[in-house]
Amino acid sequence: MSSQIEFKIHPKENIYFAIKVVMALIIYCSLIGILTIEGKPETIALKTVFIFYGILILSYVFFRLGIFIGYLKGNAIKVSPLQFPDIFDIANKQSERLGLSHVPDVYIMQSGGILNAFATRFFGTNYIVLYSEVVEAAFEKDKLMLEFIIGHELGHVKRKHLLKRILLFPAVIVPFLGPAYSRACEYTCDNIGYALCPKGAKNGLLLLVSGRGLFSKVNVREYTNQSFSEDGFWHWFAEKVSSHPHITKRLLKFPELPQTEPQWKSRELIVEEPKIVATPSHDYSKYMPK
Repeated sequence: MSSQIEFKIHPKENIYFAIKVVMALIIYCSLIGILTIEGKPETIALKTVFIFYGILILSYVFFRLGIFIGYLKGNAIKVSPLQFPDIFDIANKQSERLGLSHVPDVYIMQSGGILNAFATRFFGTNYIVLYSEVVEAAFEKDKLMLEFIIGHELGHVKRKHLLKRILLFPAVIVPFLGPAYSRACEYTCDNIGYALCPKGAKNGLLLLVSGRGLFSKVNVREYTNQSFSEDGFWHWFAEKVSSHPHITKRLLKFPELPQTEPQWKSRELIVEEPKIVATPSHDYSKYMPK
């Protein structure tokens, strides 16, 4: 029986989660306060608007996710002991090591060449979707990459990120808070994936960013140096509004890669003095008039 693993939770995950809880509670209490106010006709109209749009939004999210799960079950390939048993074995062993009470349903879906994987949840059931390009690349090159990617997605299940996102949905109105929390969760899940399969972590992330044919040829040190050389407002802002950190930064979190700025960043430019080369002397006196 596999022993359970230890992993680090990114410190900002708990900080942003606490902020989201506070904001969600404030919004929930405000809505309850509005709905319990009695009296004027305009108050009743306001209640009606809140209830109508609340039901509308919830219905939209519910049916959209339900349709996707239905599409997944009808078109994607469900991993089982008889269908890709090696992947089924990876998911079961990793779920056991994470102490999960239930192994999520794993599906392989054709994605038109996109390299990705994700976790979702519907009616209390967790799902992990692996895009076929990721699986093909892992089967051709290195299955350890797939182990890391599956471990990362199981990390979302372990940390209950999907359930927390649903319960704290009202906090989405706070600018930048949702993406910041999501990025911290991604760092935590990278830590979980690394704890489950450290040898597949580096190539697992490089596969997602460079593709199945190029990931093994990437100069990792030069690529991670972009975190320091490619700076500026848009580089910074693009990450702040994204649900995922820059992959260059995610790679730097792994122990075997450089953790500090590259040496060239702080190296002083040395300008060498031009060298004066002496030329042999000649006797010109013989050309002078006598």
